[in-house]
Amino acid sequence: MKYLAEFSDPELAKRLVDQIHATVTRPWAMMEVCGGQTHTIVRHGIDQLLPDGVEMIHGPGCPVCVTPLEIIDKALEIASQPGVIFCSFGDMLRVPGSGRDLFRIKSEGGDVRVVYSPLDALNLARENPDKQVVFFGIGFETTAPPNAMTVYQAKKLGIENFSLLVSHVRVPPAIEAIMQSPNCRVQAFLAAGHVCSVMGVEEYPELTEKYKVPIVVTGFEPLDILAGILRTVIQLENGEHTLENAYRRAVRDEGNPAAKAMLADVFESTDRAWRGIGMIPQSGWRLSERYREYDAEYRFQVRDIKTLESTVCRSGEVLQGHIKPHECEAFGTLCTPRNPLGATMVSSEGACAAYYLYRRLQTPAASSATSAENKEVSSVG
Repeated sequence: MKYLAEFSDPELAKRLVDQIHATVTRPWAMMEVCGGQTHTIVRHGIDQLLPDGVEMIHGPGCPVCVTPLEIIDKALEIASQPGVIFCSFGDMLRVPGSGRDLFRIKSEGGDVRVVYSPLDALNLARENPDKQVVFFGIGFETTAPPNAMTVYQAKKLGIENFSLLVSHVRVPPAIEAIMQSPNCRVQAFLAAGHVCSVMGVEEYPELTEKYKVPIVVTGFEPLDILAGILRTVIQLENGEHTLENAYRRAVRDEGNPAAKAMLADVFESTDRAWRGIGMIPQSGWRLSERYREYDAEYRFQVRDIKTLESTVCRSGEVLQGHIKPHECEAFGTLCTPRNPLGATMVSSEGACAAYYLYRRLQTPAASSATSAENKEVSSVG
């Protein structure tokens, strides 16, 4: 804890805030990619310490939030089938599909289990040879390696009653999609340090040059975030756009070669839909042909899924940084953690959950008097 406390030191934080104020001369809008960074920013009020006009835009880096509705509906379909043990991390059980969630399936008699590792699901497959065990594999470059390793182990051990429902996504193509949006206001990125600890930084220099945006690899503690913001605004003020690694205690330029080798062996790149954003070319992974027999979509032939998105939830706009969570009319009223309309309110990394947890009084009703006054300011890039 001492090590973590050092990265929350208030005196050091104040110095960084002062340096940011001394550096900034005009408005800037930057996006923190990861939902974990969003929670740190909102929890510690970092965005409220920044100079006027410097805006933090919350990015799509929450694995639960961007899992497309179609995949969730496929999970519900598979989990409903007899003889299936459907395994997932806890967050996914409350994410609404088109009409229900995994908790509802469980209450209706489905064998839905929360696990803490994909290897727990593989062990269940060994212990229950008469059952089909499916693990819901979602997330970014951070969770993909252990899921790939689990499939590798299943094949190596000859365990045939295990499969993976895959919905893995990659960050760099998402950054590219954000920059290509006609409504994009992002002028710089705080890249997610844990993603880079796996994949390294080699994919980012091309993005900084192509879109003329600074990208700073950043950690997750308050001082990490403030240091990342300072490095970013220095670049913006100087008209620079390079990649900087501000998280060297965890990120090597080459990443984790062993994890990357496992990903390359088990997965292959594919187009992938992101919930609230849409299809992004080459933004995901699927099991490669050598491991296709472990793909739950192929094993259970879940096709012709008809999805039905909420007409009220605006999580897609939140994920693209077009609105702040409390600017959704349903925030804190129709949509709460107990009754979520979208995944951004469910996930522990969701932006709506962060605002509800730390700024729940800032609902539309509470802020309506000031929202009109601030509308013009908040839409300035």
